[in-house]
Amino acid sequence: MILIGQYDSPFVRRVAIALRLYHVHYEHWPWSTFGDADKLAVYNPLRRVPTLLLDDGEVLIESAAILDYLDERAGDHRLIAAAGQQRRAALKVCGLATGLCDKMVSLVYEQLLHAATSDMWIARCRSQIGDVLDALQADRAQQATPFWFGNSPGHADIAVGCAMRFLADAHPDIHAPGQWPALAAHAARCEALPAFQAVVQPFIPPTR
Repeated sequence: MILIGQYDSPFVRRVAIALRLYHVHYEHWPWSTFGDADKLAVYNPLRRVPTLLLDDGEVLIESAAILDYLDERAGDHRLIAAAGQQRRAALKVCGLATGLCDKMVSLVYEQLLHAATSDMWIARCRSQIGDVLDALQADRAQQATPFWFGNSPGHADIAVGCAMRFLADAHPDIHAPGQWPALAAHAARCEALPAFQAVVQPFIPPTR
């Protein structure tokens, strides 16, 4: 299979780390949604990443759908509970982390790609980012296990780890490890894993 997208995207990185934790071999096409939009459109009309090309020609889009497919392949070894309260709790953490990434990406675009920025929109994004970080901090601080739901990493850990890396790279003015110590420790634990270390690309802000 082929994973399309650059690793500086927290969504692409999340999928790539899951592929490695699942020991699934893949080819990587580091296409940019800006510079390679025309090539990307051949496979994904939204021109978004991640996009996953399966060996039989099927194309999967959106990180959640891609991870659902990988979980289905993994069966009992999936990186999330199959059902029940723990699955719902993990999906909530994933939803908060991916929503956090959405707001961080929106903030990047607003500040760097618009000639005239909206102070109201910037303030709203920053407020949402801070509130989500507070919620994730409170949740993680209650967990006594090395990872969110046990002794090994799952989708919640990957999603939050990727979000924290993107926060540090894209928004250093917001990144404040001392304000969210449980998340900072969690991010450090994730980044120490070989799967995380193998999938790293510094974020370079796009130009106008």
